[in-house]
Amino acid sequence: MPDQENNLREKFLITYPNLPLNARKETILVLEGQPITWEVAYFEIRNDTPASKKILQKLQELKLL
Repeated sequence: MPDQENNLREKFLITYPNLPLNARKETILVLEGQPITWEVAYFEIRNDTPASKKILQKLQELKLL
């Protein structure tokens, strides 16, 4: 599973810089009742927080990665 997680993380870190600046402020998912924007997801994933794993999984389920 760590390989898949690393692949998702890598895909996200490649995708994020290509997003228009305005799109980064848009909500992309709701995690535990909290709206998550591209910017929040980037912060969590870049810092490899426990929430980042859940965010990456949700982004994959939503076919955003």
